[in-house]
Amino acid sequence: MKLTVLTFALFSYFGTSSSQDINAIPIEGGVSGTGITTRYWDCCKPSCAWVVNAEIDPPVATCEADGITKIDDGAQSGCDTNGDGTAYTCNNQQAIVINETFSIGFVAASFTGGVDESMCCACVLLNFQGELEGKQLLAQITNTGSPLVVNQFDIAIPGERRRWDLQRRLSQSMGAPINGWGTQCCGVDNEEQCLELPIELQPGCDWRFEWMLGVANPNVTFYQVECPGELTAITGCIRA
Repeated sequence: MKLTVLTFALFSYFGTSSSQDINAIPIEGGVSGTGITTRYWDCCKPSCAWVVNAEIDPPVATCEADGITKIDDGAQSGCDTNGDGTAYTCNNQQAIVINETFSIGFVAASFTGGVDESMCCACVLLNFQGELEGKQLLAQITNTGSPLVVNQFDIAIPGERRRWDLQRRLSQSMGAPINGWGTQCCGVDNEEQCLELPIELQPGCDWRFEWMLGVANPNVTFYQVECPGELTAITGCIRA
């Protein structure tokens, strides 16, 4: 398969006419193939936020319960069963629209099935198939997990499958209603419910319905690319 460098214009959100380019530069010999997508947002400290897992220092950035204030890499996950953890997913690790056919964002992934930390902080270009054919997501891998199957990309989208008990606990810190995270099993099921999320998470929730057109779990083809600075500036994690 011949891989081509793709360039996408990133326009400022501040009303100026300036722009910069995001290059999707293929990595020779990198992972590629066909895969499936799912959606999640559990607020937990991502697997790749542990140095021992990512084998990269610094690993993926994590935040305090407000989702904004950065916290030490060694802090325990807020999902720890003992309830003493203080590290959570940062609010800004959600999808960002570049244009109507291209977005950047973050995923949990496995290429082997189950926990697969070998690709922490690497990036892939996901080419959506079916109803979303022609749309692409350039994503950094920030997480993995035992439920994942081979070549599965679990897209980080606020309002999706999550830890109900954890998000109820975070509601006060984030200024959102306790029951404002959608249904207990599956999260939000329409864009109107995105308004009940903390305001910092609403853009990523809207992204599912506006940019992804509400299409559930489309298949993809994918190949590994160099991570753009727009993503590594958010996570702080750069894979050599």
